[in-house]
Amino acid sequence: MIFILIIILFANIQAQTNDPNEIVKSVITKFSQVNDYEVDIDIKVDVEFLRVPESRAKLFFKQPDKVKLKSEGFALLPKDGIDFSPSSIIKGNYTAIFERKENLNGVQTSVVKIVPINENTNIILSTIWVDDKNSIIRKVESTTKTQGTYTLELFYDNDFKYPLPKQMIFSFNLDKMNLPQTFTNTTPKSSRRRFKDGPVIGKVYVNYSNYKVNKNLSDKIFEEDKD
Repeated sequence: MIFILIIILFANIQAQTNDPNEIVKSVITKFSQVNDYEVDIDIKVDVEFLRVPESRAKLFFKQPDKVKLKSEGFALLPKDGIDFSPSSIIKGNYTAIFERKENLNGVQTSVVKIVPINENTNIILSTIWVDDKNSIIRKVESTTKTQGTYTLELFYDNDFKYPLPKQMIFSFNLDKMNLPQTFTNTTPKSSRRRFKDGPVIGKVYVNYSNYKVNKNLSDKIFEEDKD
């Protein structure tokens, strides 16, 4: 009888663990510890035939979805790749589907698909890898209407206090990016022809340092700059 009860209890725990809505809720709850933050970021672009100088910037965030990037130079980092907060992926009405358990770089994760119901969103489908122990997102793969598919890989310190990464690797199809006209004009024609041969994969490495968390940032920081 005791053995049967243990089996039933284990089955219930598994069912709860595999509930996609509970998994998503745990991520949102974890990130709610962060009301706002500012952080210095170093951006390094890795594309086979392009030379883009490393750049530094400052990133600001305030709940629920205010994001501001201040950069002195050109940074090849689309808006979708700036914000790693759950609110950038899990917003509005959506359907969550549990896919599987997966060991990702030595971390046990739950893989959940997020299907937005709102037709106005640019994201068609996102797949998230959620750290089962820490309730943080370790990886995101999103398919969009305008920028193809991109992937975010998030890395954290082992003793992190807040669910904020120390590094992010952003992978994307360069031919789907809306690059500035001055940038595309300076790209060699021989290199531009490679876009016709198939997708060109680019990576952006973003390193985060000097986090300042929950400092009650002013809303004025997120207002559009007036030139």
